[in-house]
Amino acid sequence: MFRDRTAAGGKLAERLAHLKDADPVVLALPRGGVPVAFEVAKALDAPLDLVLVRKIGAPGYEEYGIGAISDGPDPVVVLDQAAIGFLGIPPQYIEEQKRHQLAEIERRRALWLGGREPIALAGRTAIVVDDGIATGGTMRAALGAVRKRQPRRLVMAVPVAAADSLESLRSEADEVVCLAAPSWFQAVGAFYDEFHQLADEEVADILRHAAHAPAPVPRKVVEGGDARGKPDPS
Repeated sequence: MFRDRTAAGGKLAERLAHLKDADPVVLALPRGGVPVAFEVAKALDAPLDLVLVRKIGAPGYEEYGIGAISDGPDPVVVLDQAAIGFLGIPPQYIEEQKRHQLAEIERRRALWLGGREPIALAGRTAIVVDDGIATGGTMRAALGAVRKRQPRRLVMAVPVAAADSLESLRSEADEVVCLAAPSWFQAVGAFYDEFHQLADEEVADILRHAAHAPAPVPRKVVEGGDARGKPDPS
């Protein structure tokens, strides 16, 4: 369906063009969401930041997600209580995982963003972007974390998502943009011709390019001039 994440980001940006004048901030879920979000931010002349979420895996089977936790001063935790009960996972394991994953989130923020402060979202349009959604656990935690930062409007945007997961997330955002939601869904990577695991250096490089991109010029009247900074003929 998509050549790679860059191509998917370009197509997604076309569907988000109506938000260009809505004071947008684009927030990527790393790693895979970063190249997709970069194309969206570039097309919308918007700043690019991260929303960091870590999966909480089952004991001994880390790839089997039983929850997710977000970054921020008041982290959002989403847990699959049915899976936790079925597997008999004790509360102390969950607490240990919370501490471990929050420490990993801080390590990755420092690695990818250095000392850059998170971009303020209050009163702005926050667009949360990933390369796709399978179960929706990490996206749910990400949307909850971003909502706490009080954006004026919260948008979830992905190239592809499992149909049932997409429906379960619609109430978490003010607007949902998804290019494809097939009922048969095995894995996000199945919808990309090229879907490699991004290295830390790739993520950091994309964010550096976004951080150094020219900021859009505010269209406001300045003293002694018009909105373009030219002398006021009056």
